[in-house]
Amino acid sequence: MQTLSEPPTRWSWVEIDTGVLRRNTRAFKSLIGSRQRLCCVVKADAYGHGAAACAKIMHAAGADMFAVATVLEGAALRASGVKLPILLLSEPPVTAIDMLLENDIMPSVYTPEFAWAYGERAAALGRVGKYHMAINTGMNRIGVHYADAAEFRRSVDFHMGLECDGTFTHFATADEPTGWDHQLQCKRFTEAIDNLRAEGFDPGIVHCDNTPGSILNKNMHFDMIRAGIGLYGLQPCERTRSVLPLEPVMSVRARVTNTMYPAMGEGVGYGFTFRVPRSRMEICTLPIGYADGLPRILSNRMEVLFDGQRIQQVGNICMDQFMVAIGSTSFRPVPVREAEIGDLMTVVGRDGDAEITLDELAAKCGTINYELACGFGMRLEKIYV
Repeated sequence: MQTLSEPPTRWSWVEIDTGVLRRNTRAFKSLIGSRQRLCCVVKADAYGHGAAACAKIMHAAGADMFAVATVLEGAALRASGVKLPILLLSEPPVTAIDMLLENDIMPSVYTPEFAWAYGERAAALGRVGKYHMAINTGMNRIGVHYADAAEFRRSVDFHMGLECDGTFTHFATADEPTGWDHQLQCKRFTEAIDNLRAEGFDPGIVHCDNTPGSILNKNMHFDMIRAGIGLYGLQPCERTRSVLPLEPVMSVRARVTNTMYPAMGEGVGYGFTFRVPRSRMEICTLPIGYADGLPRILSNRMEVLFDGQRIQQVGNICMDQFMVAIGSTSFRPVPVREAEIGDLMTVVGRDGDAEITLDELAAKCGTINYELACGFGMRLEKIYV
């Protein structure tokens, strides 16, 4: 975990507020009863926040299980010292089975061929391969068809090398809890679980609620909820915002690496999509670009914070850098002081009373906050405060 106030090699970084992460985790823990469990989803490097560091904080705040998207993500968690159960939210190729067993990672299972291979290898090693059965209740991405759940168990349960630790589904429209589609998925899943039990099969840990479902549909909590984006203080939809207030965990900051005063009419950046409209306009360079997760589509459309005020980004965003303008622009006057090399600016987060959110940038990109959080976390160093 990086504990310096800033990285030593580059004047740009992602800042992770550990106290906020702890509070958000406890907020989700408060939604469930004492016998129910909290599964914290830390896939995609904890949505760009750093899986190993976040998992330690979440564990201390009440996490009972972690979920990842790839085998390598699970193995990295184990290597970082995580002891809690780890669920793989997909069924990997059979060539990954040894790594699953070596790292005690439970795969999602929905094809008998994988289940048989998994059980055979586990038995050969004197182990029992735990898994969670994925049920397709209508999202049509992965899973055993909801009507075939008991038959699937019949086809694999004979194997002494297998143990069903849980059964789950994933909701496509949990942000609309009263909608017909969501209600249909709830009905199908509940009936599938009831049918499993009626046929004599133990479904293990039953879970289906993702972040919006956990907040908006407590009737479907069953044995465990799977909290994802909400742990990081990002709302999955507007409806959840008033029900469970959360605090953003991630900020993105940078220091000015260069300043200049181009002549009126000169262009800035590739393609000269911005030209200096008057004399005495300061152009400042910041060391963040689209390779760091700042989408190029935001060129000339976003702002950053400097001394608690908004200033305009100008020119095309480059792979590793972008520019901002201080002074009167074609957009509006910005009454702030001129910057110097080393001055701090905020791309995402709060500065004084002003704030720029991932939601704001995502709306301008026509995407969701999840995507931007993952992008910023890929190359920028993470500082935990």
